Amino acid sequence: MHATSSLPEITPTYRKDAEREIRRFTRDWTKRDNRLASLSYFGTFAGYLLTLWLAVQAWPVWWLVVPLIVINAFAGVRLYVIQHDLGHNSFFTTKRLNTLAGHASSVFTLTPFSVMQHNHNEHHSHLGNLDERDTTEIFTMTQREWHDAGFWKRLQYRLYRNPFLMIPLGGLFTYVIVYRWPKNTARLAPWQVLAHNAGLALWVALIWAWAGSVGLIIYAGTVFTAGCIGVFLVYLQHNFEDTWWDRKPDLNPARAALQGSSALDLGWLFDFAVANITYHDIHHFNANIPSYRLRACHRALRQRYEVQTIGWMEAFRSFTLKLWDEDQGRLVPFPKVPAPQRVVPAQ
Repeated sequence: MHATSSLPEITPTYRKDAEREIRRFTRDWTKRDNRLASLSYFGTFAGYLLTLWLAVQAWPVWWLVVPLIVINAFAGVRLYVIQHDLGHNSFFTTKRLNTLAGHASSVFTLTPFSVMQHNHNEHHSHLGNLDERDTTEIFTMTQREWHDAGFWKRLQYRLYRNPFLMIPLGGLFTYVIVYRWPKNTARLAPWQVLAHNAGLALWVALIWAWAGSVGLIIYAGTVFTAGCIGVFLVYLQHNFEDTWWDRKPDLNPARAALQGSSALDLGWLFDFAVANITYHDIHHFNANIPSYRLRACHRALRQRYEVQTIGWMEAFRSFTLKLWDEDQGRLVPFPKVPAPQRVVPAQ
């Protein structure tokens, strides 16, 4: 059985009925709670700052420093996921609180808040649409496009989809370089992005003033590690074998959310470390569910529907899948290069 987040496809009527029932079900989990939100938000900040301080104090004892860098990186990823919730106005009870908290966290996530909010909402609105792939985080080429592509385009795409390049270099390129002036910045909020970059420069200067080169080395290590974790998650959110893409007029947004987004089952600790963004299917289906309710909502949903999940083995296998096969309706590896035919001399 393939690992996927899709509902059992018995009949088209069943699917439509199930989608309506799931929509009603998820509404019960959309209640915002400022106490839970504050505990998650400020608790994550406390963990982030504490582990950064401890890593500096532990220097140069590498067997202490390295684990602390990893924990600090996960705290940074968790802040990023919370900021993503704040962009949906689904974390605190008011839009004002969500906006203020989003801007306050942006320096530590290296992500300008307002532009991120706009670009991510575009991603939600175009999910699963083969004609709008520029709004997705990881670009996926169709098998037909691959066959029509020339040598250099294929080589570029092979390098882009290579996990040993995508994960480390993609994280650094996206969060350190691209997010200094993200897509749509000039049109949406150029001054906010400039202010954000100034705040980030100030934060780096404070680390230098406090801990010198040791602080900068540790901070660079946490940024690099957090970028790797972020790309790992972003890839798996929509790149797995039985994901779903289509074109209008056949595009079904509900199916794109439930089947085109993954439900990762990587353990409670991993869920906690990444603020439950692992349950990406119901997040896309109903973005009003706060991250602090996503896991409980998904667990309750499993009691009523057959919702398949992706474990560690399937997660790693997903990185071998490169192209969307429109005929089979699934993500597939690169075509195997045919072996050269052996020429047998005539007798």
